[in-house]
Amino acid sequence: MKRPVGITVYRQIMDSQHMHGDATGDLSGLLTELIVAGKIINAEANMAGLADIIGISGKTNIQGEEVQKLDEFANNTIKRRMARSGYICVMASEEDDEIIPVQEGYEGKYTLAFDPLDGSSNIDVNVSIGTIFSIHRRQSQGKQGVLQDVLQPGNSLVAAGYIIYGSSTMMVYSTGAGVHGFTLDPSVGEFFLSHENIRIPEKSKYFSVNEGNYHYWTPEMREYVHYLKEIDGDSGRPYSSRYIGTLVADFHRNLIAGGVFLYPRDCRNPDKPKGKLRLLYEASPLAFLVEQAGGRAITDQGQRILDIQPQELHERVSLIIGSKKEVDVVEQFLVRK
Repeated sequence: MKRPVGITVYRQIMDSQHMHGDATGDLSGLLTELIVAGKIINAEANMAGLADIIGISGKTNIQGEEVQKLDEFANNTIKRRMARSGYICVMASEEDDEIIPVQEGYEGKYTLAFDPLDGSSNIDVNVSIGTIFSIHRRQSQGKQGVLQDVLQPGNSLVAAGYIIYGSSTMMVYSTGAGVHGFTLDPSVGEFFLSHENIRIPEKSKYFSVNEGNYHYWTPEMREYVHYLKEIDGDSGRPYSSRYIGTLVADFHRNLIAGGVFLYPRDCRNPDKPKGKLRLLYEASPLAFLVEQAGGRAITDQGQRILDIQPQELHERVSLIIGSKKEVDVVEQFLVRK
């Protein structure tokens, strides 16, 4: 992979803006603000053990999950950074019950939906975590943004991406013209282009899924995973299992090396009949990225993730995402009724 040296994420954003004659610079400004928020979160994540901000905060989010201290810090950092940025009209966070208005007088023309710290259950054990974001153009005409501005399908996304905090910190994003990855150089505090025009391998030999839920899946999904573990030299089976347990980390690994990530529905959660992952904060932005990189993302009922029209702020879905040919094979099992 070609890796130009010295190109910063800011330069890349500005160059992309200049390619559009009608660009106002607002999207560039919005992405820049998110980068600053990501740097702040990264600094705290690196110091979490020393700063006593790992562990449970004592609060629960809208999902009924315990909020980690660092999770709460990340959520507040993004909200404070964006509330007066002037680029968005409304926000939505996985951690908040309702939409989040911006400060009066600072309304912009975009919306922001984000998972401030995906994988928060892994914070205390030092596993990679990340921030996922998605950006739409506002639809309403009023001053403040409204719920319907956020409830837009992924096929109308303007931009999406994530910042992953791990052995190195990376930002991966797309504005609809390919996917690019930038690695943070901590010595100068700058993101440099390290992965230009990322293309996910069409085929792989890896799968990522929590097999502990195997007996709760549909028969079609159980049959597919069993197929992956069979011995067949012609098709390269058995596949190797690579499951980290943090969505953004599993997705990032597969985006670079190839693979398929599975989070199907299971009968153990009848209160989540469509699945467990959040459409607006997780499935939709990652589906946007994977399609830009040449992959696919569908539900375990075969529906394209980007075509789903959200009906509520914290809507959940199942997710099958990754290399195109691998998702094609999963789909063949799903249609066997």
